[in-house]
Amino acid sequence: MWKELVSRPQIDRQSLAPMVNDVLMQVKDRGDEALRELTLKFDKVIPENWLVSDAEFDEAEAKLSDNLKNAIRTAKDNIARFHQAQLPKQVEVETTEGVKCWQKAFPIKRIGLYVPGGSAPLFSTVLMLAIPANIAGCEEVVLCTPPNKEGKINPAILFAARLTGVKRVFKVGGSQAIAAMAFGTETIPQVDKIFGPGNQYVTCAKQLVSSMGVAIDMPAGPSEVLVVVDEQTPVQFAAADLLSQAEHGPDSQVVLVSLSQKKIEDIWQETQRQLEELPRMEFASKALSNSRFVCFDDIVTAMDFVNAYAPEHLILSVANSEEWASYVKQAGSVFLGYYSCESAGDYASGTNHTLPTNGYARAYSGVNIDSFMKKITFQKLTEDGIKKLGPVIETMAGAEMLDGHKNAVTVRLNVVNGK
Repeated sequence: MWKELVSRPQIDRQSLAPMVNDVLMQVKDRGDEALRELTLKFDKVIPENWLVSDAEFDEAEAKLSDNLKNAIRTAKDNIARFHQAQLPKQVEVETTEGVKCWQKAFPIKRIGLYVPGGSAPLFSTVLMLAIPANIAGCEEVVLCTPPNKEGKINPAILFAARLTGVKRVFKVGGSQAIAAMAFGTETIPQVDKIFGPGNQYVTCAKQLVSSMGVAIDMPAGPSEVLVVVDEQTPVQFAAADLLSQAEHGPDSQVVLVSLSQKKIEDIWQETQRQLEELPRMEFASKALSNSRFVCFDDIVTAMDFVNAYAPEHLILSVANSEEWASYVKQAGSVFLGYYSCESAGDYASGTNHTLPTNGYARAYSGVNIDSFMKKITFQKLTEDGIKKLGPVIETMAGAEMLDGHKNAVTVRLNVVNGK
């Protein structure tokens, strides 16, 4: 129904995949030697040491203002508080007399985190990924992030890493970093699951290694936001929310939904005004060209569209936001009311900002404590249990013509029945 309206900017993955796969295979086959060549090629530098030293951590902390360090600490506390509350409780049920089943959660042992550098070094992503990994109890956490032209890492990234207990940070980025964590090199350990956002090359690399036995957090693409407004929404709020995502990159997408054509026109004009003041105006301007401003007749139709689009971020900038929220079925993270800007979730409210994009919110959750854990089921049958449930199992196994399965029950029933 909404096929054209819910479409996103498309990346030419057919030409991208062979290039990225070549990088993956180089690192898989030649390890650190390939990392040196690829880092020089793409980042124009070869770090003196791949691993960040204690002295570099100290230097980074000294460079940051107290104001920024305190802001990062506050964000850390809120994110930790919210994710600590998500720890799963053990489930235990007696399904039949003498048959007990239970489920336990265990941390994934080895975790790899990817943190983008470049024009927007996302130190907030360190918090969003390292904090739940720590709370979940993951034994090994390594972080890869690209070096600058001097072979250095952004100091805020290093401060956030140390604050969240990440001891091993490697100066490598791009698809070669994903390859290093997926396959392991002489320097960088192989991990069980890779987390973190990135450009189209990083995203493609994550998707490729996920078909090679390495788990990833989720499929992801360019950032996106859908903002719903009413007649009372301050136009400057809505415009700022749209631009906060548009500035991520030219392939980001922003969508505005309203029941008033006049409101849409007013917000468009305010968006153009604020755009002129934005340092990343070039990125944001290109993103706006991919975007949608849509008017609907009623709340039900509007929310049908919202759910069909399944946005990464959904801002319900309306007076009766709880009523609108009752219609939400598909979204990554939802922000209610005039003062709940998406930036709050990106940085410090406590929810996670690593979210499904490109419509994947129809099937995927954002990163949460469960993302860093796996669950194992257990069962125990007593003699009474096999007596009661055994005939059921025999009947079902026989119907599937799996006599070996049936016999595993029959031999036990023979013993407990004295045959």
